[in-house]
Amino acid sequence: MVFLAGSKLLSPGPAIIPIMAVNRLKSLIGSSSRFGLGGEGVLRTTGRMPEALAMLRAAYDAGIRYFDAAPAYAESERYQGRFWAQNPGAAAETFQAGKSAQRSAAGAAGELKRTLGRLQRDHLGLWQIHDVRTMEDIRMIGKPGGALEAFYAAREDGSTRGIGVTGHHDPAVLLHAVSTWDVDAVLLPVNPVEAALGGFTATVIPAARERGIGVIGMKVLGAGTFLFPESGLLPETLIRFALAQDVDLVIVGCSTPEEARALVHAGSLPGTMGQEEQDRIIGTVRPYAERLAFYRGVL
Repeated sequence: MVFLAGSKLLSPGPAIIPIMAVNRLKSLIGSSSRFGLGGEGVLRTTGRMPEALAMLRAAYDAGIRYFDAAPAYAESERYQGRFWAQNPGAAAETFQAGKSAQRSAAGAAGELKRTLGRLQRDHLGLWQIHDVRTMEDIRMIGKPGGALEAFYAAREDGSTRGIGVTGHHDPAVLLHAVSTWDVDAVLLPVNPVEAALGGFTATVIPAARERGIGVIGMKVLGAGTFLFPESGLLPETLIRFALAQDVDLVIVGCSTPEEARALVHAGSLPGTMGQEEQDRIIGTVRPYAERLAFYRGVL
């Protein structure tokens, strides 16, 4: 295991990242906005540049300033890169997040170079170790020559301002990552199904908070599988539920300009969802939680 102490890479480990008072993600973003655009929806397609540009324009015009992308998300990087090239002023005002699922240092470093080229950026705001699922992933990423070395080096040389880790498969694996790696943020599922199951939200978020690691919520709508209008589970409801949890921001993928504007509207509603309403929503999904949790393995 490799971890950061000052500016030096140390091995082996693991080492427990000390308790910190500062929120490392908030210090990077420097914005009070609590919602951002995910890399799903129309961004996770190919050959739909006009539709992607229209959605990105609507998202930016509506006030979204956090944008997510990944090599695994089809043409998400190319779509956004075209938009930033056409709108350099917008690029300067936004926080760009990226990812790499490469497990070796050489593979991750090469992918970062390609990502920056596609996004037409000279650096990322946040570069994330993507989709950590198993303890074998942990071993490969953290061993000498593993991807973690490339992530630490990129933060050191300014290719990215911060680094993070993402996962939605096994809470215990992600808990190990935030407890032993020197990351600035964690991206994890935040929705009523997770609350009913007691996984990521119950264990990983508290551990991240103890170490000053910022928390970003994803899988808020479960790719639409959590929407049950007849039970009051509308997109707006699930977004407000996620924002009521201990997160710094949530990201949602959008397919149309209307969806992007709806995300901003839901995220901007005054007040926080009360505990009684949260409990009602969790109770609604609890009988189906195990079946709905399939997304942990495939989404």
